[in-house]
Amino acid sequence: MENQVNCILEVIGASWAEKTKEVYGARLLAYHVYCDTHNIPDPQHAPIMANILLAFLSSCAGSYSGSALTNFAAGLKVWHLLHGLQWEINPDELRAILEGASCLAPLSSKCPLCEPFRVNTLELLHALLDPENPRDAAIFTCITVVFYCIAHLGEFTVQSIKHFNPEKHITQANVSHLHDLGRLLVTKFHIPWMKTSPMGEDTQCAPLEGVMDPIKALNNHFHLNPAGPDSHLFAWVHPSSGLHPLSRSEVIKQITSLASMHNLPNLKGHSLRIRGMLHYLL
Repeated sequence: MENQVNCILEVIGASWAEKTKEVYGARLLAYHVYCDTHNIPDPQHAPIMANILLAFLSSCAGSYSGSALTNFAAGLKVWHLLHGLQWEINPDELRAILEGASCLAPLSSKCPLCEPFRVNTLELLHALLDPENPRDAAIFTCITVVFYCIAHLGEFTVQSIKHFNPEKHITQANVSHLHDLGRLLVTKFHIPWMKTSPMGEDTQCAPLEGVMDPIKALNNHFHLNPAGPDSHLFAWVHPSSGLHPLSRSEVIKQITSLASMHNLPNLKGHSLRIRGMLHYLL
């Protein structure tokens, strides 16, 4: 019986990404600390009563962002689901408390608005980065491909070079060339796994004239950073430790450094998707 329960928990748990489960686990710990601090008996921790949940979320208001408190509530609901416990919380009451908490969120919990990347920003980065440097070439190619594919930076990079997984992260084997209905050449990128699409999704871009051509940049990257088909798409050759998958933090660090040195606006990874979409719409 215990093995069956563990199997059920494992299968249900597979529906959430590891990062999501880490976040939910941290929120659940905060809830138990709150209960212990307020001498709430263990049997009353779950199924959670509405007044205890609302009191807990209210105690967090003013210290956390609205999205953080939404994660608190979501984590508790998932905990109930996993263990077959009833979730008898009035959705209107919960929505009201979360909206109120969002209004009380400290300014420090809110990220500043991201300035969108523009084509001239990409041109400036091309001028500032060394196209003959393996790392710079990988970063510039990644930025350009993400921009013209209207993708999230995290979909084309890894969180950590130690956690590269070819079953989840894009590799050189996930690139193919084809023609669209107008017989124009396009390059397709298959992202094997996404948080909202475990089976992965495809995105694509086309060659362009000039230095902003993402396919020309991709070919230059492949020339400077030769790797096998199962290697990360933007893996680059480190001078002392060999091939490194390109991490999101490595790209952001480079963007932030160049933005600071050349008085560029607040550019983040999401800035690429914002402006990439506007680039095609306007």
